[in-house]
Amino acid sequence: MKRFTVTLLLLLVIATGFCKNPKYIFYFIGDGMGPSHVRGTELFLSELYGKEYRVPFTGFPNAAFVTTHSASNGVTDSAASGTALATGSKANNGNIGVDAKGNDVYSVAYKAKEAGMAVGIATTVPINHATPAAFYAHNKSRNNYHDIAQWMLIADYDFYAGGDAKCTNEQRDVLYDKAEEQGYTIARGYGDYKAKADDAEKMMLYQKNVSEELPYAIDNEYNNVDLNLYNITRAGIEFLYNKNKDGFFFMVEGGKIDYASHSDDAATVFYEVLGFSSAIEAALEFYNRHKDETLIIVTADHETGGLVLGYNGNYALYFKELTKQKVSVNKLQAMLGALGTTTWGKVNEVVKENTGVDIRGNHDKNESIEMTSSLAGRIAAEAIYDIDRKAAISWASGNHSGTYVPLYAIGCGADEFHGVMDNTDIPKTIEKVADLNIKEGKRKK
Repeated sequence: MKRFTVTLLLLLVIATGFCKNPKYIFYFIGDGMGPSHVRGTELFLSELYGKEYRVPFTGFPNAAFVTTHSASNGVTDSAASGTALATGSKANNGNIGVDAKGNDVYSVAYKAKEAGMAVGIATTVPINHATPAAFYAHNKSRNNYHDIAQWMLIADYDFYAGGDAKCTNEQRDVLYDKAEEQGYTIARGYGDYKAKADDAEKMMLYQKNVSEELPYAIDNEYNNVDLNLYNITRAGIEFLYNKNKDGFFFMVEGGKIDYASHSDDAATVFYEVLGFSSAIEAALEFYNRHKDETLIIVTADHETGGLVLGYNGNYALYFKELTKQKVSVNKLQAMLGALGTTTWGKVNEVVKENTGVDIRGNHDKNESIEMTSSLAGRIAAEAIYDIDRKAAISWASGNHSGTYVPLYAIGCGADEFHGVMDNTDIPKTIEKVADLNIKEGKRKK
């Protein structure tokens, strides 16, 4: 947890020098992260640390509200919102890198590469999932994972990192073989990255063992896991800067904020926002060395869950209850499923130890139970629901909503981000402040 503690004053030093165009652009996307996800994280951490806590990026000097509807729906999915955030074009739900008429549209990352900048894409979910894919791929279905993955090689960006490509094992092996033939070095874990980075022309960074997503932050001692979003971001900054000191574009997605919100799992959400914030801290460390040349944008593709802080009419929150939760709902389900034939006493012991919730009810502790996967899932979900209610947290659904999402910006060009913006305005504004001359395929001087 020490990794996340930062002196806010250090982060909010605003460059006053001359800034023509940002050379280094960070685009952070918290998938599913609405205003309540951010504020809830601050309240949770204040309870955890016993003192007032602010998520550092909420102190950025420029902020905006962002509308998120897609071309086809008032409530967007991540494919359409990712396309809007990447390309500046509205898309229909389910579409990647194409406009509402099905025409290919090109991302600000692609345009940055055309302008001669190094480019990196990172996430905590599969590297060919909807949001990262929108920055390099074109497909009328977000579910065509194998086809989308091929676009990684066509885009030919300098740095990809996160969960392994979502596809069959055979397809993944072929993809990575092709990547190596194309000059990519594949690193497995942060230590392997450090050993290989100096000799690498281009980099793909994944976990030691093949996995389509990084583990939830709550399920691990964050500084001790093989790979997390903080050290992915550090690696990306180092690699891109060494690749091209004249400029880079780096998109970093906190993808599992959305996953945890679909599960209506508040404590897990707040730990994911905390991990996302730590990645932004890595960018701030770079910003403090390059204030006149760096732009950092933090936003979200949509809100997930309709998260409400308070529900019982007491005008109070009880976030101390959330500090009792030690694992995500997914891990709790797996732990219960592993019990097999067991007793209600043992089931209650596992749930109570990891959530503080007593779920035994009227069951005798010695009563036998066959723990199926579906039963484990139901018990885990009920335990998390109970702890959220005790904390006075409620959820409207397990799905996306159409509400505004926040945007925060600091650095060169940040004053262009303010008021109420549409998600399509963000990449257009990045192109404007970075002065990308796409038609000529080079950056204006």
